[in-house]
Amino acid sequence: MEKSSKIYVAGHRGMVGSAIVRKLQCEGYNNLILRSSLEVDLRNQSHVEQFFGSEKPEYIFLAAAKVGGILANNTYRADFLYENLMIESNMIHQSYVHKVKKLLFLGSSCIYPKLALQPLKEEYLLSGFLEETNEPYAIAKIAGIKLCENYRRQYGCDFISAMPTNLYGPNDNYDLNNSHVIPALIRKFHEAKINNAGVVEVWGSGTPLREFLYVDDLADACLFLMNSYSDVHFVNVGSGEELSIKDLAFLVKNVVGFNGKIVFDKSKPDGTPRKLMSNEKLFKLGWKNSISLKEGIKMVYNDTFKKEVVS
Repeated sequence: MEKSSKIYVAGHRGMVGSAIVRKLQCEGYNNLILRSSLEVDLRNQSHVEQFFGSEKPEYIFLAAAKVGGILANNTYRADFLYENLMIESNMIHQSYVHKVKKLLFLGSSCIYPKLALQPLKEEYLLSGFLEETNEPYAIAKIAGIKLCENYRRQYGCDFISAMPTNLYGPNDNYDLNNSHVIPALIRKFHEAKINNAGVVEVWGSGTPLREFLYVDDLADACLFLMNSYSDVHFVNVGSGEELSIKDLAFLVKNVVGFNGKIVFDKSKPDGTPRKLMSNEKLFKLGWKNSISLKEGIKMVYNDTFKKEVVS
């Protein structure tokens, strides 16, 4: 991409999209197209068609999606499947119709089978059953990968896909009803701290293993892939390191400064027992993350919550 290339970041107000915008602006890209969901409803075929016809983007980072944690994924199953299918179908097809030079589609590590071998290699896709609680979202993301793959095969479109591991960072969702594990833990421990509570309850047994990536590292990887990768196969993006939910809870507890106890509610679902992604492919291409988990959680807490304690 040239610095003056017309670049559309779909989902620029979300955690991932806003990180991509920050990265692009930091690197001197000065012709960004940014539209909120109120301005362009990406689920609506005619809205998307009109948008492409008037704006004519050259490059697209497709970060727009309906996202949530275990509770939201399991509760709003039809919404997660329908809305994500519509967003990616409309965006990828219109990118073909309007001859977009390159598109990067962002998926999720939940595309892999629940009991797949670890670490998760790209070739393990569709090799087994998905985790039940987020199956609709995973199916939608798999469909996005296959859309990019087959528009490339049939029409020669330069559409690529990247599968991030579990993400956290600025502009995350801290609603306990539909947030992911790190923002949920940060909020729980923060509120317990300021309310002088003695106990924080954490969902599940604490035994599942997870990998996490600071969202600005993902944005760096996205720009790297957009400028240097072109292939039919998708690429995992992660840190290559994992820890248990129990260890994560104690890490967040220490960062926040909560002095009470942690109780694990084993009646709540654990989700996939382990989910470590193989980053061998991306590392061989020359990219690696730079922000450690502890450093990232400290930055998020200081930027988002710590000021409340100080004030």
